[in-house]
Amino acid sequence: MDLAIRTDAGGASSVQVSDAVFGAELKTGLIHQVVTAYMAGGRSGTKKQKTRAEVSGGGQKPWRQKGTGRARAGTSRGPLWRHGGVTFAARPRDYTQKVNRKMYRGAVCSILSELARAERLIVVNEFAVQAPKTKELLGHLKGLGVSDCLIITDELEENLYLAARNLPGVDVMSAQEVDPVSLMAFETVVATQAAIRKLEERLS
Repeated sequence: MDLAIRTDAGGASSVQVSDAVFGAELKTGLIHQVVTAYMAGGRSGTKKQKTRAEVSGGGQKPWRQKGTGRARAGTSRGPLWRHGGVTFAARPRDYTQKVNRKMYRGAVCSILSELARAERLIVVNEFAVQAPKTKELLGHLKGLGVSDCLIITDELEENLYLAARNLPGVDVMSAQEVDPVSLMAFETVVATQAAIRKLEERLS
């Protein structure tokens, strides 16, 4: 299949791409599974709370068993007490979900293909700024008619990254860093022709 190549001036040409990467069937179930696993893998899982056995103190019975008019109490570190332990205390855990390589690549190909079908994938010959200036980057984006976008390059360019980091709706990634969550987080994906080739090589 062919993808159109756009320029700031409005010119157009095309580049031939792999049908397996940019013409794949939309598989919403697979995308959901991979995206969920990817986001779960980003959780630290370091939350920790203390049970009544782990908090300090509480070794002495607060008051005698009978004759005080109050309820029986064996420790001052029970869950109902201030400074007491937590009933079902959180423990450190690993949220990682196993996703094999074929499933991951299939989900990314499905997302890229749907972006291409919905005309939300814009291919350009190159995308670079001469200096780390946000104003210059905005000029390029205005020429393409986009504002909320993910810019994918073959290699991460420092000037482009510095120019984009101050814009809330714009992010820059290299083709090796692209993940399914980032592809779905923006309205439009702008990729250079070299980045398209690297994506094909990575996902084939």
